[in-house]
Parts: sequence; C-alpha cells; structure tokens
Amino acid sequence: MKYINQISVHSKNLFILVLALTIGYYNSNAQESPQKVDLKAVLESALANNLQIKQAQFQEAVTDENFKQSRYQLLPNLNGSVSANKQYGLFFDQTAGTLINGSTDAANASLSSNLLVFNGFRLQNQIKQNKNLLMADKSNVEKVKNDLTLTVINTYLQALTNRDLITASQQQVDLSKAQLNVEQRNFDVGNKTLADLSQAKAQLATNELNLTNAQNAYDLSILDLKQLMEINPETQIELVVPTLPELSSVTKNYTGKEVFDQAINNYPDIKLAKYNSEAFKYGVKAAKGGLYPSLGVGGQLFNSYSSNAVDFTTRRRLGFSDQIDRNFLQVIGLNLQIPIFDNYRNRSSLNIAKIRYQDALVTEQLAKNNLNKIINQAVLDLRSAEKRYVSTQSSLTSSQDAFEVIKKRYDVGLANAIELNTSQTNYNKAQFDFIQAKYDLLFRAKVIDFYLGNPINL
Repeated sequence: MKYINQISVHSKNLFILVLALTIGYYNSNAQESPQKVDLKAVLESALANNLQIKQAQFQEAVTDENFKQSRYQLLPNLNGSVSANKQYGLFFDQTAGTLINGSTDAANASLSSNLLVFNGFRLQNQIKQNKNLLMADKSNVEKVKNDLTLTVINTYLQALTNRDLITASQQQVDLSKAQLNVEQRNFDVGNKTLADLSQAKAQLATNELNLTNAQNAYDLSILDLKQLMEINPETQIELVVPTLPELSSVTKNYTGKEVFDQAINNYPDIKLAKYNSEAFKYGVKAAKGGLYPSLGVGGQLFNSYSSNAVDFTTRRRLGFSDQIDRNFLQVIGLNLQIPIFDNYRNRSSLNIAKIRYQDALVTEQLAKNNLNKIINQAVLDLRSAEKRYVSTQSSLTSSQDAFEVIKKRYDVGLANAIELNTSQTNYNKAQFDFIQAKYDLLFRAKVIDFYLGNPINL
C-alpha cells in the first residue's frame, strides 16, 4: 500500500510538471507572437476606445435630448389625475355642497391640457438655439477625433523613425565589432598600438550606447501607441512595415491661403465656433421673448363623487352614476400674462445673452485666426522639412563616400584610428539625421493632407 501511495504521489507531481510546462509553452508562444498593426489598425482602435471621444459623444447625446425636449414644448401638455379618500369629522363637502359632521367616501378625476400660443417666439428660438448647440457638440466630437488622429499619426511615424534608427545603430555596432576584431588581431601581432585598439573599443561602446538609446526611444513610442489605442501595456504589438511613398510625390507647392480656404469650410474647430455663434444669436432672440406678453389656452374635464351627495330638489341621496352625470365639469379658458416689472430679470437675461453672443463671435474669429496661423506654420514646416531632407540626403551620401575612402586608407596604413573613428561618427550622424528628416518630411506632408481633408494613409 505504501508503494502504491508513492506511485500516486509521483504520478501527481508528474502531471503538475507536465501541466506547468504546457502552460509555459503556450505563454511563451503567445509572447513570441505579437499583434501586428498598421496605421489603419492603430487609428481604428484609438478612435473606438478613446475615453475623450466617449465623453464628447455623451455630451452630444445630452444635447440631443435637450433639442428633442424643446421641440415637444410646442405641443399641448395633457395631465390626468384620479383620487379616492374617506374623510372623518367636521368639514365642508364640495361635491355634496353642504357641511358634514361624520364620514364621507369621496372620489375625484380630472383631465387637463394647456397650450402656449404665443410668448414672443421664445420657444421657436430656443429650438433653433438647441439645434445649433447639438451641431456644435457633433463638431466637437469630430474635433476630438481629428486631434487624436493627428497625435496617432505623429506617434506612429515617430515609432517608425525609432525602428529605423535601431536598424542603423545595429549596423554601426556590427561594423564597429568587425573593426575591433581587426584591430585586436593587428595589435596581437604588433601592427597596431594600444591607442588604436582603445579607439576601436571606444567607437564600439559609443555605437552600442546609440543602439540602446534607439531601442529605449522605440519602446517608449510603442508604449505611447498602446496608450492611444487604450490597450493593455503588456500586450505585445509589432508595427507593420509600410511601403513608404516616394517623398518627391508626397509634397506639392501648396500656399497657406490655398490650404486655409479649403480647411475653413471643413475643419471641426471652425464648425464648432460657428455653431456656437449661431446658438448664442438665437439665445438673444429667445431672451427678447421674455419682454413680450405670453398667451396660453387651456381646458379641463373634472368629475367627483361623494357618498353624502343628494339631489338639491328632492333631497334624495344620489348614486354613483347619477353623480357622474351631474358633477361633470368642463372648463376652457385663455391666460394672458403681461410682464410689467420683474425685478430686471428679463432685461438682465437679454443683456447677458447679447454679451455671450459677442463673446462667441470673438471666439469664432480667434478660431479662424488660430487655424490660419497653424496652417501657414505647417506649410513653412513642410518647406523646411523638404530642404532638410535634401541636405541630409546629400550629407549622407558624402559622409558614406568619405568613410569608405578613409577606411580604405586606414586598411593600408595611410590613415590613423582617430581619422577612421571621426569619419565613422560623421557617417553615423548623417545616417540618423537622414532617417529623422525622411519621416519628418512625411509627417509634415500628412499634416497638410489632414487640413485639406484628404485620407490619411501610408
């Protein structure tokens, strides 16, 4: 029996070990298979999950309900009520029309309706105001989406920049390792000095540091993308390498005025400011309505029952059906209210509405001025990026040619280690500058497309 128990314990331990290895295998496979995403996937995830967009959409839904409610204000209301009670003691019975000292069973039912006929067009202007506020909130949702889109594009291109910097840094590390091996062999046979070997080691250390910095920058940009996508930071993602367009084809000779004239009709920030201005304009008209008389019409149907009710002629106690016929009351009437003195409330409301309208007009103009400034700055940035791209491309070609010449001279002993390392450092810097200039130019071109309302893709 003891032997059997030992076998059972060993079998159980073996099962747990196999289970743990299986789980670890699947976990490792999951970690080795990151989710591949391109710019479109990142944008879709960000737009679908962003909390600021959800908040803007909630505000739009609230404004939509306010708009609906203001439209229903034009319709007559309808209210009904039913009550039943038993009363004790001394009281005047309205239905029986007599003073009662005892108990009474009573019931009442009523149906009433009121319609506002005129109030200085206040309701109509409130409807128009709420409609413009709704359109403003819709534009605000688009504004939040646009701002997020631009941020995602910038972050995505920054991640691609850092990825290419990693590739360039790794190439420089590999080159430095090869040079160090050559220096070590030459030093071992006495062809190179310790200073030459130290220079090679220093160059390798510098390039390894550049690789580490590039890797850290890439990891941070990937983390930024995950946060924009609103996904778990532990989720592994891998950027799909896009086929970048020819940079000569992504730029055109735009002027700031051309871009501004097209953007001003479609840009959500301008639409938001325009709709707010329109809303406050109707707010002024609605406030003026408070200075006018208001006219309403209303009607009511009422019936009541009392256990003490009697016929006024025969003094015979009346039953329920008799009272329903006798006590049925119909009322219809007009209600005219004329504002004579309201402690300056309506006049103050009108003045405040006018001030808010003027402030909205100023805000609208500020939005236009700000857009004009941003667009002209974007056009200048694009021109500067074009020039920087051309100059860094030329610098890269020259630095690469210079490095290859210096390396050949170094291999035959016509150049020292300091000259070789200086040439390689210049080549490294030219490589990094060109990569950054390439993606900066692409981003600046996409910014112009963004303001023109063109589709954003790579």
